[in-house]
Amino acid sequence: MAHDDVHPVSLTCGDCPIRHRAVCARCDVDEIEELEDIKYYRSFEAGQTVVWAGDKMDFVASVVSGIATLTQTLEDGRTQMVGLLLPSDFVGRPGRSGAAYNVTATTNILMCCFRKKPFEEMMERTPHIAQRLLQMTLDELDAAREWMLLLGRKTAREKIASLLSIVARRDAPLNHAAQTSEVTFDLPLTREAMADYLGLTLETVSRQISALKRDGVIVLEGKRHVSVPDMDRLLMEAGDDSDGGLLI
Repeated sequence: MAHDDVHPVSLTCGDCPIRHRAVCARCDVDEIEELEDIKYYRSFEAGQTVVWAGDKMDFVASVVSGIATLTQTLEDGRTQMVGLLLPSDFVGRPGRSGAAYNVTATTNILMCCFRKKPFEEMMERTPHIAQRLLQMTLDELDAAREWMLLLGRKTAREKIASLLSIVARRDAPLNHAAQTSEVTFDLPLTREAMADYLGLTLETVSRQISALKRDGVIVLEGKRHVSVPDMDRLLMEAGDDSDGGLLI
């Protein structure tokens, strides 16, 4: 475990920005109070390792704010990014003692951590927590399968647009009626990290981002601040429909 800041946070469950998307989304008042007794917050600075693959984890957690990457290192030292952890995503697996992947903070992140053993015991007594975690795990599986399609079949432009749309939809939640509203967010990945994640060269990433900017699909302020004037158009560029599904 990398050095991190374990500290009291004044944030309450009622004020939590991920309250209705996280693993505790269906919990009632009494269950929230029980979770309060076993939770604590950890913050990590951008670039810090949250946990190394194979490390023993005595906690599970929800990402409250910020973004982290999941990576796996091969025997020869090569590293492949295999996923992103965005706000409300769950870290760790009940019933598994070790971490499956390296988790690294891409931005400064805040995590709401639960001591693993009490959380596992609460899951056994509270079926809807286990059901919510199952639902989130299946959503994660669906996302992984879509990512396989993205890496294998989409063009470079579609790959960049897909990644931007994923971050936009999670960083600035939209309802269906507001799909055409402008969305702004800070891109959490460097162009180098995007190239690694998407299986592209750095030059291709830069060229495609410039093309999306030139065509008015996105507006860039500096290298990281992104505005999307029309989410439907971005989703079309990604090869997706406005519900986030793939266009057939």
